[in-house]
Amino acid sequence: MAVPGFLARARIVAPPGWTRWLVPPAALSIHLSIGQAYAWSVFKTPLEKTLHLSGTESGLPFQLGIVMLGLSAAFGGTLVEKNGPRWAMAVATVCFSAGFLISALGVATGQFWLVVAGYGGIGGIGLGIGYISPVSTLMKWFPDRPGMATGIAIMGFGGGALVASPWSSAMLGDHPETSDIAVAFLIHGLVYAVFMGLGVLLVRVPADGWRPAVWSPEADAAKPLVSTASVSAANAIKTPQFWLLWIVLCLNVTAGIGILEKAAPMITDFFKDTSAPVGTAAAAGFVAMLSLTNMLGRFVWSWLSDMAGRKNIYRFYLGVGALLYLVIALTTNSSKLLFVLCAMLILSFYGGGFSTLPAYLKDLFGTYQVGAIHGRLLTAWSVAGVLGPLIVDGIADSEKAAGKTGPDLYSTSFYIMIGLLVVGFVANELVRPVKARYHEPVQEIPVGSEAR
Repeated sequence: MAVPGFLARARIVAPPGWTRWLVPPAALSIHLSIGQAYAWSVFKTPLEKTLHLSGTESGLPFQLGIVMLGLSAAFGGTLVEKNGPRWAMAVATVCFSAGFLISALGVATGQFWLVVAGYGGIGGIGLGIGYISPVSTLMKWFPDRPGMATGIAIMGFGGGALVASPWSSAMLGDHPETSDIAVAFLIHGLVYAVFMGLGVLLVRVPADGWRPAVWSPEADAAKPLVSTASVSAANAIKTPQFWLLWIVLCLNVTAGIGILEKAAPMITDFFKDTSAPVGTAAAAGFVAMLSLTNMLGRFVWSWLSDMAGRKNIYRFYLGVGALLYLVIALTTNSSKLLFVLCAMLILSFYGGGFSTLPAYLKDLFGTYQVGAIHGRLLTAWSVAGVLGPLIVDGIADSEKAAGKTGPDLYSTSFYIMIGLLVVGFVANELVRPVKARYHEPVQEIPVGSEAR
């Protein structure tokens, strides 16, 4: 079904002379907003106290949101490609903002199920559609630097919590009541609607046949694993390359989220029995540093992948990541500085893995339906979001029940992460160019089209 009026793709074709550097800010307006998801923990304790919830219950909106992110990205990816970035950003804005407004109503009426359905269900759809909405557009505007372009946008998702966390904390205060939480949700919904709306207004797609003045497809075609052919989303999932990259993303994310999800208690446990234990404030500072490196890694490593190549940069993420886990496992709590530096690098690889992925997909499958392909591959994130915490939390709880303390709570988890990263490294090594039988016939792809 065609999208009418203001949201239609035909209405956002850039006129001659329009600068492509306005597209990354449009993408950032979406990703900085939906990156608030990483700051959900700010609301956990207030909700537990005011609505009398358990820790597990207060985490349900976030967990459902991540599941819906993967599902909506997978099933909505083709619609995003077909209807264009303005339509996708508008849908993301409405869903994400509505999630907060419904959550406000749920808190005000004491109906926690509305918070779960609003923030997690409807808001989660906004997360998924918003996450993939600018990807293929950015790569069409920056075919010469796709890693840098997607790195700028996806950096925003990693950095969203750096804005949202202090803002939400200041709004809630030290002892928030039910009304304070409801008002905070209401304000979040309205402010994010305005901020994301700027991206909806600003985004443009290039005209048919447009290309950067100093770039040609032939130059990129000479690079390893870079193809000028096009592969549809339906054909992409039939290729071994898609599933190898699914494994790579899943295992890289599992290794990173294993630290991210338990960062504060982990560093506290590690150095609890030393002469310099880590206090609550220092643990919170450690979490902030991990968030910062997660954000910066999304831009720096993805930008470097334009020069080093996507396969090489994933060799770096996975190979060096395994070595860093080994260093932590072998040195245990002998050096606080070494532990912090290793953890920060691992989290930078976690972020870099997300932002480099779209460019890797573009290299292998072309830009034809890369957004839809990206959406399907993000199901690996949903799996890793469960797998990483399950490994680290489950083993830590088991070791604690056995009477162990300190680094012993996590050593088994770290060796498992090393094994997973090695498997991911091997999967990356097996990636080869996509065979011609999966390519779309050139005459069947209209110039400037993304999907049929």
